[in-house]
Amino acid sequence: MFMEEFAAVTKTAKAKAQFLKSNPLGYVLASMLAGAYIGFGILLIFSIGGMLEGAPYAKIVMGLSFGIALSLVVIAGAELFTGNNFVMTAGALEKTVGWGQAVKLWVVCFIGNWAGSILLAVIFYGTGLADGPIGQFIADSAATKMSIDFLPLLLRGILCNTLVCLAVWCGFRCKSDSGKLIMIFWCLFAFITTGFEHSIANMTLLTISMLSPMDAAVSWGGYFYNLFTVTLGNLIAGAVVLALPYYRISRKKEA
Repeated sequence: MFMEEFAAVTKTAKAKAQFLKSNPLGYVLASMLAGAYIGFGILLIFSIGGMLEGAPYAKIVMGLSFGIALSLVVIAGAELFTGNNFVMTAGALEKTVGWGQAVKLWVVCFIGNWAGSILLAVIFYGTGLADGPIGQFIADSAATKMSIDFLPLLLRGILCNTLVCLAVWCGFRCKSDSGKLIMIFWCLFAFITTGFEHSIANMTLLTISMLSPMDAAVSWGGYFYNLFTVTLGNLIAGAVVLALPYYRISRKKEA
């Protein structure tokens, strides 16, 4: 089953590797855009959260609003590290790309996403919109993320990118852009409302909290601890939880 769709994923992995090789600056820019696009979603939902703080339905409204992030990545076109965990692992398993190519692309994409996230965070900080209740909500949320124990944080990262990569995988199975957008909406609604952890989304949030810490217990140690742990969980999800099973599922019956 799913042989045609999985083959499309592996061809995409090959195209991404070729993109990085032939136009490295272009690839970095595409990665920076993805970091900013995800960041726009974060700015939106945490602005909503700051305005609705204390309301029992606040997380639901935040979840309903985050679809803009991955929608921009998919429809506008950009390179997102977490989605590439699934795509490049699929390509490496199918041998359309080498593992070295996959890891190199992940590293470049991650750094590009981070740069785009930081740039957006700095610009947002400069607007003054990180002050007041919205800034306090961002800082308090960041402090909470920095204080989560390793295993729960890792598992939240795994669950988060399982949903994100499911949105990516469903995009290969959907025949229309509207279908892709619907699946993006549901998958991101699930991960935001339940409180899972996304490394690239956290880049913007945590950076803003360090620029405008208010009175929250944020630190650079907590910043890097969260990103390392969540990134590891995201990678496990894309590579092991989704790419490996669908690689086996899509195999032809062995003689």
